Amino acid sequence: MALINYSDLNDILESILLKTGFTKEESVLTAKIFADSTADGYHSHGVNRFPVFLKTITDGYVKLGEQPERELALGSFERWNGKLAPGPLTAHFCMNRTIELAKESGMGCVALQNGSHWMRGGSYGWQAADAGCIAMCFTNTMPNMPSWGAKEANTGNNPLIMAVPSENGHIVLDMSLSQFSYGKMEKYAMDGKDLPFDGGFNSEGEHTKNPSDILGTKRLFPTGYWKGSGMSILVDLLVTILSSGKSTAQIGELEAEYGLSQVFICFDSAQMNDGSKHKALVDEIINHITSAMPEQEGRTIEFPGSQTKKRRVEHMKNGIPINDNVWEEILRLSNQ
Repeated sequence: MALINYSDLNDILESILLKTGFTKEESVLTAKIFADSTADGYHSHGVNRFPVFLKTITDGYVKLGEQPERELALGSFERWNGKLAPGPLTAHFCMNRTIELAKESGMGCVALQNGSHWMRGGSYGWQAADAGCIAMCFTNTMPNMPSWGAKEANTGNNPLIMAVPSENGHIVLDMSLSQFSYGKMEKYAMDGKDLPFDGGFNSEGEHTKNPSDILGTKRLFPTGYWKGSGMSILVDLLVTILSSGKSTAQIGELEAEYGLSQVFICFDSAQMNDGSKHKALVDEIINHITSAMPEQEGRTIEFPGSQTKKRRVEHMKNGIPINDNVWEEILRLSNQ
């Protein structure tokens, strides 16, 4: 493993983006999104995914120079056309616009059609929480997971993000609706490790922890089995209807995954409750959760976002471990 300083990682990603054709402002923001995701421990949607992200541009599926365009405004709801611009930039823009609507009206919702892969969805949950907003956002994907009882991929693992601001550390849930995301399985396979729990089926139809076998069959377990399957179908319905965009089925008819549909929702926490009341409500729940007796002595009870914060502190202080092959590829891209 290479151990890379955050600033060095951010700088090299920014330089590659500039050479690819991003503006200076776009390069700064996009590099930060990828570097922050990696520092938080989400390499699968950070530095590991960076070369794939660049390839979507060179292959023509993501369009540089495009800007989102508003197509509908109904009070605190807006619909935007992403025009296939880079996914992290568009998602950051949409969440920022949703925050503005929430500050104006108490709540806001932005639905996006013709979006691109937003990489780590949790980035936009943290973005909203930093702005003092309670948030939800979700996206559809290409068909990459069987619905419950099916043998072929006919729904997406449609990521779902929920966030609540807290002065003691935001509470942010970032989850795909498969037991393990594709990025997470790819990272386990890259590191030569099995998954900690069964994550899907192998070619013989048996439950397995082997990530390469599951990647080969595309027969992932939905999160919570039939429950996650139902949630993936409803996420696809919500984002497709609200954005008037492409469904998972329609995306599956394309030669690659692009033209995604996404939804961003925010509530301004300051208008929901005053600061002391919000803190009291959050602290009551988190204290109740973390005060439970752990199943193993010496372990702590975590909550969504707590381990992310710990990894961020560790990696900012001591450097970010990055797979040697991934880092060599980043250096190669930098030297082109």
